Amino acid sequence: MARTVAHVIVNALKDLGVQHVFGVVGDALNPLTDAIRTTDGLEWVGCRHEEAAAFAAGAQSQLSGTLGVCMGTVGPGSVHLLNGLYDAAKSHAPVLAICGQVPLAEIGSDYFQEVDNDLLFRDVAVYRATVTSPDQMPRLLESAVRAAVTRGGVAVLTVPGDLGDQELTDDRPTRFALDRAVTRPDDPALVRAAELLNEASRVTLLVGQGAREARTEVLEAAALLAAPMVLTLKAKEGFEDDNPYQVGQTGLIGNPAAAHALDSGDALLMLGTDFPYREWYPQDVKVVQVDAREEHLGRRTPVDVGLAGDVGATLRALLPLLKAVPDRAHLDDARKEFAQWQEGQQQLADPAHERRWTGRLRAALDNRDHQIRPEALAAAVDAYAAEDAVFTSDTGMATVWLSRFVTMRGERRLIGSYNLGSMANAMPQALGAQLWAPDRQIVALCGDGGLSMLLGDLMTIKTYRLPVKLVVFDNRRLGMVKLEQEQVGLPEFGTELDNPDFAAVATALGLTGIRITDPADLHDGVRRAFETPGPVLLDVLTNPEEVAVPGKPTLSQGWGFAVAKAKELLPGGEG
Repeated sequence: MARTVAHVIVNALKDLGVQHVFGVVGDALNPLTDAIRTTDGLEWVGCRHEEAAAFAAGAQSQLSGTLGVCMGTVGPGSVHLLNGLYDAAKSHAPVLAICGQVPLAEIGSDYFQEVDNDLLFRDVAVYRATVTSPDQMPRLLESAVRAAVTRGGVAVLTVPGDLGDQELTDDRPTRFALDRAVTRPDDPALVRAAELLNEASRVTLLVGQGAREARTEVLEAAALLAAPMVLTLKAKEGFEDDNPYQVGQTGLIGNPAAAHALDSGDALLMLGTDFPYREWYPQDVKVVQVDAREEHLGRRTPVDVGLAGDVGATLRALLPLLKAVPDRAHLDDARKEFAQWQEGQQQLADPAHERRWTGRLRAALDNRDHQIRPEALAAAVDAYAAEDAVFTSDTGMATVWLSRFVTMRGERRLIGSYNLGSMANAMPQALGAQLWAPDRQIVALCGDGGLSMLLGDLMTIKTYRLPVKLVVFDNRRLGMVKLEQEQVGLPEFGTELDNPDFAAVATALGLTGIRITDPADLHDGVRRAFETPGPVLLDVLTNPEEVAVPGKPTLSQGWGFAVAKAKELLPGGEG
């Protein structure tokens, strides 16, 4: 077989263990897609939108820890990749995007569909290059892959349409050096950190995804310091299950116990987290931060000792320097408050609670008995999903309910657009996840607004017969935006969605569609969705007025909500 640019790229991807390439075909990609067609072990997954392709590739990268690959053809096809690539970049997921370009002789002439990819992707990519000669291969491909994997980000390689079929003059094999270093801080820094923590009497841990591979060491640190452990959302996977120290999440999706654990401590130990919300950090406490990325140290809250290094390696060196804390009051108080909060949350998810509430308010709220609590839906999903299920969630209220009611026990995995905060991520990420793990249950918790943005890729799920379970929180609203408006005193505006019957849409596309409108049918419907072979879309009409109370509600938020409701109830919204 001729050693063309396209075949060098495709064969190298196969040798790297890449199994799927996501994209939409186009003329500039024809040499590459034809090379994929004739290569065993590498599958082309034709999506309906390049954004979905990028999300799917990013999902595979996050789940596997290896390279994800997507493609976009010249001009608009590459532009459509951007949002999914930004999500991969913000998630530090190694993704290679191969983009088409106009013929070499036309570059710079404002040719039909021409876009300057090197400029377009400058902000999102850790590496970008345009191949202008076959003699640059495989060197540019090696540089792109190495940058994506070792730096944890997006690399963009642009291949003009008339270059993919050109043959290389150099026949050397493609070689990748991808081993990453495991580092820890020097001893003096560790001693300073230990002295600070040993002088504290109430240490709280804030643990992120970057500590996931160091679970044993993190739990040992919590035990030694008698420290409650606040988890970021991405740390639910790996730290929520069988952990006698964790007290859930903080922030707007969090709970009072986590907020109290942070505020009542006199020292904070941050492990593998870049939690962005500065207003939720405690004030006037000593802070030690451990992070593999030196640029993360101190950028969210002032840090007294910053330890740049792998969390596991750093803790293994730090733990022998720490003194055991005999007083467990700080930990016990946080755990007690967390248990009380969890009990109250479970009451919200109890159908009996729903019946009592609707019985009292039926006269005041029309059809309230057909407004299913989203808490109940999330709790039912948790009950019936497999112990090794992979969950994705759309940004917004679907993620709030997942964070509070879906536990990452057993071998469960979790991904979402938790750094970029994009809409429409859950379904395409589930698509990539199902191809990555064909024998595992994949559950996408979708907002109705998010699902409808990339609705066309339901057809991709059908085409490839992917048994994804799509659970739609159908509250006919952009729910998080509605809540954001109301908490500052604004009446709801522009958030209402004129939704179709999503189950009927799914049925028309060849998927199994199930629609639930009555709370009494909820558990049977969720169970049936998970037991039905093949792809299923479960459309559940949930209460649009349900409010997720943050861990530290403020008086101004309560007053704003009251003012907003008054405005909404009065004619013209001008209360």
